Amino acid sequence: MRARYTAYVQRNESFLIASWHPSTRPKTVPFDALTHWVGLKVIHSQGGASHTSGEVEFIATFKHQGKAYKMHERSAFVREQGQWFYFDGTIL
Repeated sequence: MRARYTAYVQRNESFLIASWHPSTRPKTVPFDALTHWVGLKVIHSQGGASHTSGEVEFIATFKHQGKAYKMHERSAFVREQGQWFYFDGTIL
């Protein structure tokens, strides 16, 4: 999760696409030049090296045109051939 957050901060589309599960992966990841990511707080996570799925609940803070916002999400991940992929997320 932290790596994907960092990729959003750095606008690293290639990492985001590569870490997205092929069955739910978009063709592109749009970035908004007016959005500035401020922080990430992981609330809860489950799943590890011996699991094939996991979840991460987090709050990401950002500013858009100078106004502060929070995004609270529960993200689902799947592990295939030793690599974790973002599958989808539910906004909370």
